Amino acid sequence: MNIPLTPLRFLRYAEQQYPGRTAVVCNQERFTYAQFSERVGRLAGALRKFGVQAGDRVAFLSANCHRLLEAYYGVPEAGAVLLPLNIRLASEELAYILNDSGSTILFVEKQFLGLAESFRKNLRTVKTFVQLDGSPEASWLAPHNYDSYLSAATPHRADISSVDENALAELFYTSGTSANPKGVMLTHRNIYLHALNVCLGFQIENGAVELHTIPLFHANGWGVAHFLTLLGGKHVMIQRFETKEVFRLIEKEKVHSCSLVPIMATALVNCPERHNYDLNSLRRIVIGGAASSPTLIREVEEAIGCECFSGYGLTETSPSLTISPMKSDLGWEGEQRYIGQAMTGYAFPGTEIRIVDADDRDVPRDGKAIGEIIARSDGVMEGYWRQPEASAEALRGGWFHTGDMATFNEEGYVLIVDRKKDIIVSGGENISSLELEKAILAHPAILEAAVIPVPDPKWGEVPKALVVLKPNAVATESELIEFCRSRLAHYKCPRSFEFLDSLPKTGTGKILKKDIRKKYWQGQDTMRLSSASPTRKSGA
Repeated sequence: MNIPLTPLRFLRYAEQQYPGRTAVVCNQERFTYAQFSERVGRLAGALRKFGVQAGDRVAFLSANCHRLLEAYYGVPEAGAVLLPLNIRLASEELAYILNDSGSTILFVEKQFLGLAESFRKNLRTVKTFVQLDGSPEASWLAPHNYDSYLSAATPHRADISSVDENALAELFYTSGTSANPKGVMLTHRNIYLHALNVCLGFQIENGAVELHTIPLFHANGWGVAHFLTLLGGKHVMIQRFETKEVFRLIEKEKVHSCSLVPIMATALVNCPERHNYDLNSLRRIVIGGAASSPTLIREVEEAIGCECFSGYGLTETSPSLTISPMKSDLGWEGEQRYIGQAMTGYAFPGTEIRIVDADDRDVPRDGKAIGEIIARSDGVMEGYWRQPEASAEALRGGWFHTGDMATFNEEGYVLIVDRKKDIIVSGGENISSLELEKAILAHPAILEAAVIPVPDPKWGEVPKALVVLKPNAVATESELIEFCRSRLAHYKCPRSFEFLDSLPKTGTGKILKKDIRKKYWQGQDTMRLSSASPTRKSGA
């Protein structure tokens, strides 16, 4: 018997097995799995009443909330394709994505109505705008809000046996760096099998409680929507990352786990109010989205009191590829464990990882040889939306080429050393900016650090560090240079340090190195990057 592999089966199962169990907590609202499933069916019915057809793209512009979570099931229930939009993007970027995807309907949270107003006249295919919360007042909006349409809708349930598991279910756009964003196509099959693999890899318990600290439009966030529902877990929504609110929700809802980018983890560790909350329920924190450091892993475990390790994946891989907890047969102790758990990690079940040279030949698994991570798994995308050439290049040879440079050790652990475009080539030597940042972050005065290449007449380019100090901390440039030289070969170390009040970041906390570089290259960076291979957005 072959039953189509679709995430719709996850909610069906949870509704049948745990109808009275709390499914979603969002601000003051709470929904059981029976109520959550009812709302999802009504969303599907409302979409069909709006005229949404099979394969149509349905876009949501919203921060984390129960309505966006409902869309992860209600949109494919209607046979359509979900497109969650990054709320941090500029008006022009959002208009491009909506036009490129051919979206027909856009759901907008009240706080983003002004943003939607700024680009709506440039849209070619969106015909209907629905306000998610509050009372719609603008003439270009549908007359009723999301909840009103759900109340009036006849619930719709798809026939699972008729679902095409290879049909597109979700569409996510990567961040455009040197070109326009690309739409990543994820099928029902991708999403279903990825969720099963994550459950096995994390060994997630039935009824787990997860705090959605990462936006659902981001790679680290959307995977939770599926695997947690399958296990009848509780989705705890948080609209924006605020340290005290994170702690309050962990205490109140007895949260078991959450995902963080490094700057979020740093903020929690350094929050002075942390001791006012009971965090004993917390069992696991996974750090992704950017490279972690052994120092940060240790600080999180000591300050928060739970296991902490790294995870890695990309938008194109649904997103998870690797995790870095200690394998049971290794017996790491002391600092060795923090070093290991800060690594990129080993492959999830159902995932194969290789590290290859420029000719796609495997490099030695010695922890030293550097190559590009390539992967294949059930979660790897179908391809890029309407970009067959880019899809063929990224998936050449039946493997997804990530653009991340890494080493591979004998235990099967990968360690990313940099993105291709961020490797610093100084006097013919390759220098990892991530290795330098980890060394700098080990200094007790440093809160944040970013290392970039800057032009140099003798060496071509050399490392420069930009740092943010912890509150009330003091450090000098010469002190930090010597600190690095005591830990790394001198040729690798930054030639200069610059102290800043903050570093520019994306909406999910990633440091925007390309923005930092502009000041120092003044047009030369275009030439420097032209020799780098095309890269894709990393999800974890």
